[in-house]
Amino acid sequence: MERESMEFDVLVVGAGPAGLSAAIRLKQLNADLNVCVVEKGSEVGAHILSGAVFETRALDELLPQWQEQGAPLTTPVTDDEIWMLDAKGGRQFPNWLTPKTMHNQGNYIISLGNLCRWLAEQAEGLGVEIYPGFAASELIEEAGVVAGVITGDMGVAQDGSEKDGYMPGMALRARYTLFAEGCRGHLGKQLIARYQLDEGRSPQHYGLGFKEIWQLPEGATQPGKVVHTAGWPLAENGASGGSYLYHAENNQILVGLIVDLNYNNPNLNPFEEFQRFKTHPVIAKHLEGGERIAYGARAITKGGFNSLPKMSFPGGLLVGCDAGTLNFAKIKGNHTAMKSGMLAAEVVAEALKEEGNAGQDLTTFEAHFKSSWLYEELYRSRNFGPALHKFGSMVGGAFNTLDQNLFGGRIPLTLKDELIDHAQMRTASECPVIDYPKPDGKLSFDRLSSVFLSNTYHDEDQPCHLRLTNQTIPIEVNLAQFDEPAQRYCPAGVYEVVQEGAESRFQINAANCLHCKTCDIKDPSQNITWVTPEGGGGPNYPNM
Repeated sequence: MERESMEFDVLVVGAGPAGLSAAIRLKQLNADLNVCVVEKGSEVGAHILSGAVFETRALDELLPQWQEQGAPLTTPVTDDEIWMLDAKGGRQFPNWLTPKTMHNQGNYIISLGNLCRWLAEQAEGLGVEIYPGFAASELIEEAGVVAGVITGDMGVAQDGSEKDGYMPGMALRARYTLFAEGCRGHLGKQLIARYQLDEGRSPQHYGLGFKEIWQLPEGATQPGKVVHTAGWPLAENGASGGSYLYHAENNQILVGLIVDLNYNNPNLNPFEEFQRFKTHPVIAKHLEGGERIAYGARAITKGGFNSLPKMSFPGGLLVGCDAGTLNFAKIKGNHTAMKSGMLAAEVVAEALKEEGNAGQDLTTFEAHFKSSWLYEELYRSRNFGPALHKFGSMVGGAFNTLDQNLFGGRIPLTLKDELIDHAQMRTASECPVIDYPKPDGKLSFDRLSSVFLSNTYHDEDQPCHLRLTNQTIPIEVNLAQFDEPAQRYCPAGVYEVVQEGAESRFQINAANCLHCKTCDIKDPSQNITWVTPEGGGGPNYPNM
């Protein structure tokens, strides 16, 4: 097919913190570089979802005058609470009994979506071209070298025919391409497999993160207050994870739950666990008198240091959560994503100094990475996740406090979690059924009303972007063995098992998709592949 083509020095896929930081750093190093960022969301920030308590270390390096330049960081953390919950109550841990990495003095409660919008303004001010609404759907590869991407076709009907207004995708070619798609990136997943970037590494691990924004009456919040919890409700059902509740600006509270995707009971419903969590008295008291105004969900790459793939390949680099740079010990991945993007920019800018130099495997990135504070930070946190997975919240938490507070993350021992998340699923007959309460409409809600608050939109007359490798597996395997867990693990109600007489049919409501990638990760048969829908589709988060 003849496609319109554009050429750049550097192409960045994804306008999140990693991609935008890379673009800014490239232009700081060489203002003459032609740098382009493509973003599948309808605008920068539309698909960004994060807690978020933000550490400024990378931002301080990238844009030292960020305060004078009006960065949207206005709510410093003033109070830090960590709780272990049970069904009836809980106990608050003193700071000295918690890992130092969990302390948040000097950090800010922010909207990462709004920070990315601000970073995009800084990038454009330096001459970076940013194109929202364009999904990078295919790799351009020539002789084993990544040479750019092809954006998705627009105006294709569900049956594959061309509708009025059909527009073929563009070929965006570059001397180097940086992939910053976030967790379980569609193209990043292909690159890791094709170039065997994860060879010799521990398998990657994931969580599913939920977030709601609540509007409270004037004076009902304590701006800067941070609350984290572990234990109930997940521990009650043999799962692990943790929660957050942040008092932000404008009388708003940000509340969420992270569910580790290594859980083994197919009857567990992460969305319902989140709704149930909000009814706990330690949490409910913060939300009293408030109104829920936003909802979203996104998978999180949380394997950390031991699961990092090789980040370079011929023609480009993986950065941020596409590689898995989140620091699980801090429950923070935004400053680390930014730093990874900055490191990538420095390596690429150096390589481009030589005329005609393009398409190399930038193996110098590894040495650059290893000499950075990012490597040191992730190394010191390497045991955090494996300890919790192996020993549970109490014993694992005690180990992590010892490791971080006494040894500074340098305990002479490296724990590894070699179990693959989706392979932990047991059959439904082996597991108890979980009876979830009906939503009360005050603290707990149903999935469809929640998806409405995410402003999700897809043109329904387009090819389904949730691809089944084998159409029979959902009913013949997943339903028979696991009671088809997709109908529960999806936070948007995309997947249903519909009864038609004596027959069961697997239905995909792709228009509901939040682009969270959980199905691509957790399907026990690994039969679902998430690919990009038309650019501009998906959630439209205003300030998540």
